[in-house]
Amino acid sequence: MARIVIYSDQPILNKGLECVIAQDSRLNLDACCTNLPALRQLLGGSPHLAVLDLTPQITADELNQLQFLAPECKLILWTDSIAADFAMRALTIGVRGVLRKTLPPDAHLQCLQRVLAGDLWFEKRLTDSFRTARRVPLTRRESQLITLLSRGLKNKEISCELGISEGTVKVYLSHLFHKSGVRDRFELAMRGMQNLSLAGANPGDHAGLRSLSLEPVRHA
Repeated sequence: MARIVIYSDQPILNKGLECVIAQDSRLNLDACCTNLPALRQLLGGSPHLAVLDLTPQITADELNQLQFLAPECKLILWTDSIAADFAMRALTIGVRGVLRKTLPPDAHLQCLQRVLAGDLWFEKRLTDSFRTARRVPLTRRESQLITLLSRGLKNKEISCELGISEGTVKVYLSHLFHKSGVRDRFELAMRGMQNLSLAGANPGDHAGLRSLSLEPVRHA
């Protein structure tokens, strides 16, 4: 059974999500909390999933600390709105989804289930807002690595998934930075996330990209 914790400074929101979680017998709510010290303590118990209300206290630095505290815990940001650049920054830190509070209960439940299954939950309106440049071809291994990076995996996790050393992952990343002209893993993950979304690729399909589009994308 998947263990879940909820953080929000609004108890009524905690209660509402608690009712949603109760609809699925495979999910178990460990606890709700309304402050960061309590959240850190709960994450110390290594839950499978944490739903975090995007309060002003949830900064990029705080997300880094929370992910370091519980590296195996999948994090979801729960919010009314979020800037695209912060959403992508959160993705590279390890956040696996952004869930709008205005979505219906069944969508909330679907989000939790999909993230627990290893998928990402980022709405198309977010991925559509990510910037791009030109297109470069990718080898199968490069495609695998970019897909995993876009899922928020760290070098160690990527090495385990692909069966290669962390040193080899770093070599691939360095080559991809040079090949695509991106500055860092954050920008590479951003490009990969948008490409996966536009291609309709399954995040679990490691070979989902044949090339990396870096061209500005225009939608009708």
